[in-house]
Amino acid sequence: MDETYQTYLNRVARLTLPATYESKVQHIQDSPKFQPQPGNGRQAVPFPGYTVITPPWEEDSENSTFYSSLKDCQQQLLQRLDDGMFVPVPPDSFHLTLADLIWDSAYRDATSQNPEFDVQLRDRISQSFEQYKKSGTNDQPIRWQLLGLMVMPRALGVCLLPKDENAYERILQLRRSIYQNPSLIALGIEQQYHFTAHITLGYFGDISPQLDRDRVSLILSELNHPWLDSPQELLVHRAELRKFDDMTRYYQEPDWPVLEF
Repeated sequence: MDETYQTYLNRVARLTLPATYESKVQHIQDSPKFQPQPGNGRQAVPFPGYTVITPPWEEDSENSTFYSSLKDCQQQLLQRLDDGMFVPVPPDSFHLTLADLIWDSAYRDATSQNPEFDVQLRDRISQSFEQYKKSGTNDQPIRWQLLGLMVMPRALGVCLLPKDENAYERILQLRRSIYQNPSLIALGIEQQYHFTAHITLGYFGDISPQLDRDRVSLILSELNHPWLDSPQELLVHRAELRKFDDMTRYYQEPDWPVLEF
């Protein structure tokens, strides 16, 4: 399901064009993952599930400079966008999703029907990680470069380009080891999206009917400029199974599967 290296480059390169911003900003919506609370802005609501990600920033000192740049951008978005429009996620939780697994109602249904679901999921992700290790991957660093801001229907993030074809193919091989694992498929885990490497900075909140969408597009384009002069790279050195209860924290236990690249 995932694309070839060149197809990925061509598609993602368009995501940071001013014309793309102008088009996508016309269709943004508030996110149900954050709901208004009286006198307290929007707060995260329960949205449980599992994912395979790089370590969140709070546990990833190797990429501190990269994530600091994203935190600065997040603050600029808060300052420049309309009040309440942008709901930031905690910077400590910044991460790159390598493979979505299961979430929200699908996860609730799975655990209600199968009390052993969590244990089985962890065991089968461990199998997938072992399968990846057997695939003859090399020891070159996996580096991804920050391209610019990315508008999603209900969120804002930054998208990434692989530094080289090796970086892309290594992540695709990991995804294949997960999504083509028959025992994971038997648990109801399936690939639902093309891979678009991105890091979410926050979600859309209150969108005014009078929102100046041209101004929003211009702000996004301007915030990309510093990265043109000072490219930022993310080193992907670990993949980890993490659980989340909402969109603000991703946690693991010491015996959960971890893959070192």
